[in-house]
Amino acid sequence: MNNPLVHYFDQAPFSHIKNEHFLPAIKKCIDKTKAQVDAIVNNTARPSFENTVEALENTGSELDRATSIFFNLNSAETNDEIQQIAQEISPLLSNFSNDLLLNEGLFKKVKTVYDDRASYTLNGEQQMLLEKQYKGFSRNGANLSKDKKTQLRSIDAQLSKLALTFGENVLAETNAFELLLSNEEDLAGMPEGAKEAAKQTATEKGKEGWVITLDYPSYVPFMKYAKNRTLREKLSRASGARAFQNNAQNNEQHVLDIVNLRHQRSILLGYKSHAHFVLEERMAETPEKVHSFLNELLVKAKPAAQKEFDELEAFAKELDGIDQLQKWDSAYYGEKLKQQKFSLDDEQLKPYFKLENVIQGVFTVAKKLFNLQFKEDATIDTYHEDVKTYRVLDNQGELVAVFYADFHPRPGKRGGAWMTSYKPQQIIKTTDGLGTKNDRPHISNVCNFTKPTATKPSLLTFNEVTTLFHEFGHGLHGMLANTTYKGLSGTNVSWDFVELPSQILENWCYEKETLELFATHYETGEVIPMALIEKIKASATFHQGMQTLRQLSFGMLDMTWHGSDPSHITSVKAFEEQAFGDTALYPDTINTCMSTAFSHIFQGGYSAGYYSYKWAEVLDADAFSYFKQEGIFNKKIANKFKEFVLSQGGTQDPMELYIKFRGQKPNPDALLQRAGLL
Repeated sequence: MNNPLVHYFDQAPFSHIKNEHFLPAIKKCIDKTKAQVDAIVNNTARPSFENTVEALENTGSELDRATSIFFNLNSAETNDEIQQIAQEISPLLSNFSNDLLLNEGLFKKVKTVYDDRASYTLNGEQQMLLEKQYKGFSRNGANLSKDKKTQLRSIDAQLSKLALTFGENVLAETNAFELLLSNEEDLAGMPEGAKEAAKQTATEKGKEGWVITLDYPSYVPFMKYAKNRTLREKLSRASGARAFQNNAQNNEQHVLDIVNLRHQRSILLGYKSHAHFVLEERMAETPEKVHSFLNELLVKAKPAAQKEFDELEAFAKELDGIDQLQKWDSAYYGEKLKQQKFSLDDEQLKPYFKLENVIQGVFTVAKKLFNLQFKEDATIDTYHEDVKTYRVLDNQGELVAVFYADFHPRPGKRGGAWMTSYKPQQIIKTTDGLGTKNDRPHISNVCNFTKPTATKPSLLTFNEVTTLFHEFGHGLHGMLANTTYKGLSGTNVSWDFVELPSQILENWCYEKETLELFATHYETGEVIPMALIEKIKASATFHQGMQTLRQLSFGMLDMTWHGSDPSHITSVKAFEEQAFGDTALYPDTINTCMSTAFSHIFQGGYSAGYYSYKWAEVLDADAFSYFKQEGIFNKKIANKFKEFVLSQGGTQDPMELYIKFRGQKPNPDALLQRAGLL
């Protein structure tokens, strides 16, 4: 009874939660949810929207909250004990999910309501909830025979454990590598701030010298600035070899097992492939449309990418006599060429992007667009001292959301950047049972930015600035949610629509009007000079052909893994090379493999969905052109974006929502225009 996870809480009670609380709490929450479901199934009244669909939507809130806390911690602040607990919890949740989706009595009731839907007076959101529930059952085995349901349960249990193990192996391999340098000459070319950070990392690890790791804020500056080509190669190979070495963390078999199980699952459910299953519920609809979309972009981007590559190779040869450009040369010579072309490099910009100022900048953008205020509140409980907490208020001082910001790398945190939720927005009954209230969400952004050192604050690269804006865009999608049902709230939208709010916000980073709000020199307070802003804008299309080709290669690799029967594949590396064929510019590096560390598609939710980054770029480029046309802080356009995109969640078809905001379907040329590819 002293377990904080089994009692009501509003804000997550992080400081009171112990690891041993998770398993018993989640078991108890599963039992409670099962009892709620049994009450629906055993109700003798004729199934109706209220006693079946709405009742089912309202089950499992305690379970959702406990699991969201647990799995967020397993990503942001994990340890061996939490990882072990995850291996126990995941099969329990997989079995419970199957118990729910394969519950014949429950499906029968939902199907009755679905078949009778014409006789109800349902609003659009209610219709969407009913359709989502019905498809949730029908697409996940409710119509299968008993033996096939048993098979499905087995597949799902295996997949849940494989995804966890895959992620644990990538994290372990990332943490296991370090490049210890004792000679300062090996850091030649590195900015002072990056050298100081490497020295600090060494000190934290109890070592003399400088330590470079595979964490993004350590890895990227070394690859971009270090003159020592041999060491760049060593670091690049180490990154590329993660979970592809002859050790206990090798993910090759896990990749093959995951894609084969996903394919078996899709066949069992009556689909040609995992991609066919996934895309049925996406804006893209079919693998054929995705392939057509990616290939159309490839045709436009490849000539530009090849031209950029040839120019870069000639530049490296002229500068340093490099005959064959390799992957570990890309960032280094790319940065040198950018400096030559635009007299611009990240080190010039970083002093203007102190993390605290960028955070205030994105808050100011949110205020100017959506009338939001962010008030820091240190009384809100957190799971780590790095985490900052805010109350998000509207113009009337009413609570809109609680916001958690966790921005620095540490050993228990996986790489990358993401948005997550600790509590969904929904309309709930008041405690007296007589009325309702809009229960506001608790949203988190997690990133891995350069840590402050003894002499410098956390100074961001421009790329990190756009990453912060990107994740904050997802955050706004969660914070401004305004729907009745939690299952349709916030980011519960089609996967190829979910990136629109995040990617559109990146556009503000390139605008003078925005940069002058927050980009001030951390020492002098000087506002970023106009000349630098112009260089940022001028360099925005630098190597866009190669960047587009890189994104397309990831999308194509994903679709190749998931678009057909993978049972014939014996070599992960050989299969990957073949998939990269049309998009490869650099020679292949032996003993490296991307798939074994491609967490987006083998651990996260992007399987058969990585294309959505490019898909959403078409939407965001077209949408931002609308803002540019009317003014980037135009309240009327901002209100339309809030009303039809940010607040609606999954209550309507995403293309219908987009057209309501934009007045037309997205024009793909907007993306090509912005990228300089037309």
